[in-house]
Amino acid sequence: MSYIVSATDLKSIQFNEKNELNAVLQNIAVILSTPMGTVPLYRDFGLDWSFLDKPTPVAKVLMVAPVKEAIQRWEPRAEVLDVSFSEDPAQPGVLIPTVEVDINLE
Repeated sequence: MSYIVSATDLKSIQFNEKNELNAVLQNIAVILSTPMGTVPLYRDFGLDWSFLDKPTPVAKVLMVAPVKEAIQRWEPRAEVLDVSFSEDPAQPGVLIPTVEVDINLE
């Protein structure tokens, strides 16, 4: 079964999440919304933002690999099936990464 996770899915973070599936989905949302270099002691955590200030079509292409690599590294229970982007209508030029993932809890 696949799940859709977006960088905007952080409305209600549960620390010490008991449900493993929810914990994985929450972890993915955190990865998608965290710029690399902003977490003390884990400077490699999050997304590489080298796509910042690029034209939207270029930024979308440059974001796909960092999204897949970050999820593969930091949440190995998830396999990325697809990466897509939406744009925030309130903030032109802001891309919101969304992934379709398959979760392996075995």
